[in-house]
Amino acid sequence: MKTTKAKTTGKPKKAAAAIKPKKASVVSKTAKKKNEAAKYLPSEDEIREKAREIYYERISRGEHGTPETDWHEAEELLKS
Repeated sequence: MKTTKAKTTGKPKKAAAAIKPKKASVVSKTAKKKNEAAKYLPSEDEIREKAREIYYERISRGEHGTPETDWHEAEELLKS
């Protein structure tokens, strides 16, 4: 019965501990402003007012819907 040996390249494997972590990148002021704008969450009163507007527009067009869908639509519009 023949046995085969695995070929070795002679190079030692690198240890995982030898890998250095990457440095944190410097964030510019404009990038910070964009992140702050993206994190804006409207207040409950703002959402309620927008949902009320959506509701009245929907009723005037004679479309069916629910207050929940009006609320979710208002949230999406105010977040974007």
